[in-house]
Amino acid sequence: MNKSPAWTRKEGKNPKGGLNAKGRASYKGGTLKAPVKSGDNPRRASFLARMGGMPGPERKPNGDPTRLLLSLQAWGASSKSDAKAKAAAISKRNKGKK
Repeated sequence: MNKSPAWTRKEGKNPKGGLNAKGRASYKGGTLKAPVKSGDNPRRASFLARMGGMPGPERKPNGDPTRLLLSLQAWGASSKSDAKAKAAAISKRNKGKK
């Protein structure tokens, strides 16, 4: 019996948000890199901008954080609005470096 890839199952997901190493390794669409938690990396700015604009709540009805909020926290943002602000600030600093 074939199992689905680890990134689609609990064993491939990090309880603190995002995917763990096993989940990233099981993704066949390309090579996934670990989250960039701080700094002015363009990957971080892009991720924060994309995820900051995602629809849906940050918290479940019982008050627990959703996977979206956990992922944002793994990349160094505390909320969707914080993610948008950080993405804009990182992009602005990166444009000044060129």
